[in-house]
Amino acid sequence: MGGKGAGRRLAGRHPGTWIAPLLRWALLCLLLALAPPLAAAQEGAPPLRDYAIDVWTSRNGLPHNSLRDIAQTPEGHLWFATWEGLVRYNGLDFTVFDRSTRPGLPDNGIGALYVDRQGGLWISDSRGNVSYRSGDGRWRVWEHGPNSPQVLIQAMQMDSQGRLWLLYEGKGLGYLTPDGGMVFETPPPGLPVAMSFTKLVVDAQDRVWIGTLDGLLLRDTDGDLKRAPPGWGVGSGLSWPYRAPDGALWIVAGERLYRVEDDRLVLVHRLPGQLHMTAMLQDRHGDIWLGTENQGLLRISAHGMERLPAGLNLPGGRVVSLREDAEGSIWVGANGGLYRLRETLFSSYTERDGLSGDYVRTVFEDRDRRLWVGSASGLDVQTDDGHFRAMPLHNRGGKAPSVLSLAQGPDGDLWVGTFGDGVYRLDAQGQLRHNYDAADGMPGGNIRAISVGADGVVWAGTQKGVVSIDGSHVQVSRVPGMPSGLITALEHDHQGNLWIGTIEGIHVLRGGKVQRIDLTALGGGRSVFGFRQIGEAMWISSDRGLYRWQGGRLSRVGLEQGMPVDTVFQLVPDRLGNVWVSSNRGVLRTDMATLNAVADGRAPRVSVERYNEIDGMANAQANGSSGPSAILRQDGTFWVVTAGGLSTVDPQRLQRFRERPAPPAAIESVQVDGVPVHWEGTDHNSIPGGRRLAVSFVGLSYLMSDRIRYRTRLEGLDHGWVERGAQRSVEFIGLPPGDYTLHVSAAHPGGAWGQQEAVWSFSVQPFWWQRHSVQALIALLLIAGLVALYRFLLQRYRTSNLRLAQRVDEATFDLQAQTVHLQALNQEKTELAERLARQAEAFERQAREDALTGLANRRGFDETLARDFARAQRSGHPMCLVVLDIDHFKDVNDTYSHSIGDAVLVEVAQLIAAASRDSDLPARTGGEEFALLLNDTRLEEAAQLCARLRGLFHDHADWAGVPALRVTFSAGLVELAADDRTPALLYQRADRALYRAKSDGRDRTSIG
Repeated sequence: MGGKGAGRRLAGRHPGTWIAPLLRWALLCLLLALAPPLAAAQEGAPPLRDYAIDVWTSRNGLPHNSLRDIAQTPEGHLWFATWEGLVRYNGLDFTVFDRSTRPGLPDNGIGALYVDRQGGLWISDSRGNVSYRSGDGRWRVWEHGPNSPQVLIQAMQMDSQGRLWLLYEGKGLGYLTPDGGMVFETPPPGLPVAMSFTKLVVDAQDRVWIGTLDGLLLRDTDGDLKRAPPGWGVGSGLSWPYRAPDGALWIVAGERLYRVEDDRLVLVHRLPGQLHMTAMLQDRHGDIWLGTENQGLLRISAHGMERLPAGLNLPGGRVVSLREDAEGSIWVGANGGLYRLRETLFSSYTERDGLSGDYVRTVFEDRDRRLWVGSASGLDVQTDDGHFRAMPLHNRGGKAPSVLSLAQGPDGDLWVGTFGDGVYRLDAQGQLRHNYDAADGMPGGNIRAISVGADGVVWAGTQKGVVSIDGSHVQVSRVPGMPSGLITALEHDHQGNLWIGTIEGIHVLRGGKVQRIDLTALGGGRSVFGFRQIGEAMWISSDRGLYRWQGGRLSRVGLEQGMPVDTVFQLVPDRLGNVWVSSNRGVLRTDMATLNAVADGRAPRVSVERYNEIDGMANAQANGSSGPSAILRQDGTFWVVTAGGLSTVDPQRLQRFRERPAPPAAIESVQVDGVPVHWEGTDHNSIPGGRRLAVSFVGLSYLMSDRIRYRTRLEGLDHGWVERGAQRSVEFIGLPPGDYTLHVSAAHPGGAWGQQEAVWSFSVQPFWWQRHSVQALIALLLIAGLVALYRFLLQRYRTSNLRLAQRVDEATFDLQAQTVHLQALNQEKTELAERLARQAEAFERQAREDALTGLANRRGFDETLARDFARAQRSGHPMCLVVLDIDHFKDVNDTYSHSIGDAVLVEVAQLIAAASRDSDLPARTGGEEFALLLNDTRLEEAAQLCARLRGLFHDHADWAGVPALRVTFSAGLVELAADDRTPALLYQRADRALYRAKSDGRDRTSIG
């Protein structure tokens, strides 16, 4: 709040000492003239035109459009004084305090605001009342005293003794004592108190300075109110004081700005032009901001005296108040509304700066560092003063062509591609040399890309393929494989190869051959909007993100790898390692090392920051499918075309914006069951148990308010932070009794979490039955009841015990007799149960066991086959089945008798059992037929077992004790197959294999 600059120094009240100040002024002017203005501009704030401006009126939530004063309390809230109440702003919502609210104010007309050293806010109103909101949110009101005027208090300031000085409109000066007394000092006659202005200042000596429409008034420390020293030469007319943040006292008198030094006025600035200055602010850069009666806002800085650009449609009327907030934004309160100027990363140029149109399609810097801009409204060039002027370029209809592409040839000529008007060739001075159109063989339609080869041949992308322009000759390329449709991008690489982007992929003209690069196989890319060669790699911008062609291999960095959008138009690396990428949804920024790491597969995702209108871009929609749509100028700045103008950023300023501190968090309100409670201050809040607790909070930043992220941690419940995203409230229902502390932290998108947390401690009361005293009383009553119950039960027990002993003796005799009888019956029952169990076991064994051989019979075999068949199908394990039959067994019975035949069957069963494993199941399935079920056995293993068994049969002599009796068998062997849907089908296959073995001569195994 104040100013810095140089000007004439005039004498104060010592007329004889004017020579020395004049010499100092001349020396200061000389130093400022020699200082590089550009360096000063870079160290301080940007030009005024580069500030983004936001406007609020009653349409946006303000209760009234006239803002008399602006203040910011230490926690970060902004406060506005209006005629319809006090307004608090958190960056998202306006909260109004007036006579109808609780807490309320004694009057709606707010005159002035003042923040004291303790962070409390003082509020004056139009009826002479003073209100105070302490740092802990408590309110207090001092009604106007019996001798003080009931008029608007225009300004307030506090001196070192704690007296709050009050400027009553048209009445004079008063103050509020530290103990709360209201004192009004009747002004002496002859002073222009009735013409008081809205400015009052208390200086370092506790002198009170008052502005009026008829000169400056001073209340000295002796208590006398008088005019300013006559030697100061302030004179009559509008004069008022201002005290800057550095403590310097400034005097504004008419068109002159003075600084008070050693009780003398030093003229710093003179602003001719009948300006009526009504507000002043010295910002953190030392620049001076001035509000006027009817000519808006001015700034005096290293850039000179600046005004806001015309045509901004800002609130009109008098600028009443100015305030710089904690983030460096400038807030302006006017009679017609509120507006804010904020410094942004990007600067933008529009029609206000001379561009022919805001829908910009291409930007190009020539070798002489001139900037050319093509838009839908024509071609512009930037002049030395930073503005743009239109080039006299017209089509056959006499209108400016829509420019889509720009390039420069080796001879310095500028080539201009247009929408429907061919290609224009301009000389180095911008004069038209030729317009290549249909008469020259140029295909009609759009020329979205132009690239000039090292040989001077100009290549242009049309809607019907690529054409070359050599001198005055236009030739459509006839190289086989060249695209014949719309061309969207052209670029010559370091080897002179021409890269061609289309809506169907990439073609590369290498000498006389065309190589096609298909993007669809990797991410589905089709439309190509730009090329950029970096080292040996060619980076491609497409509708599916970024592609990299390096060493004959294609890789991609797209949506799946962390890019926030699919379609990107132009990739531009700067000199600091950043990579800027334009898109339909803002400008993206990352770094080259990260892009290469993701493209190489060494990193999974790319980290990207995105910029849009809130960062100063003219429009978040960066245009593409034209070229170049983004460039890096020779001075290192990045420029990009948008749908709302031309935007630029100096990467060197990036770190300053990235280091923006995180927003402080503040709790806005606390509600218990929907009812607001006072939560601020040192009082410990106690909440009844079982209630619903809702806490609203906010991050107090006014730059990206709607993009702030939040997290909370409730000590006593949460073990760590809980991220809430953009949610600005948290609710707890039925918290257990205990002590809690809620922590709230905020962060800008992509930024670190703030250290300035909002903290609120509270306790949840227990229910009446959860109180310790109640629980102790219940415990005592319970113990007493238990003791009484114990004694009662003990007496009953003794009485019952005696009665029971008598009955026991009587019953004992009967029980002993019955016991003997029951023991006899129990022994008989036990013997009978054992006989039945043995008989049941024998029956069960006989049902599944062959009586002759002891092997499983057909029933037992079928049950086991069904079970193992199902298990093998589920597990996929192998299983084999062998069905075998004794050869010529009938002859044995007929020749030697049936008893010999039975003995042979027993020995056969013994051999089969001996050859089997524990997991196998041998069975006699009927007569001389046997079966062998082999689990977890492959066909080859089963065949080996059959061969081994046949060997055992051959080696066995004297079957059934009959000399020279020889017994053999025939067998069918099968393995479980997918076609065997039932055990019966498996058995049938084995049976058929058995018959083949018999048919083939017996004494063999046939595999089915």
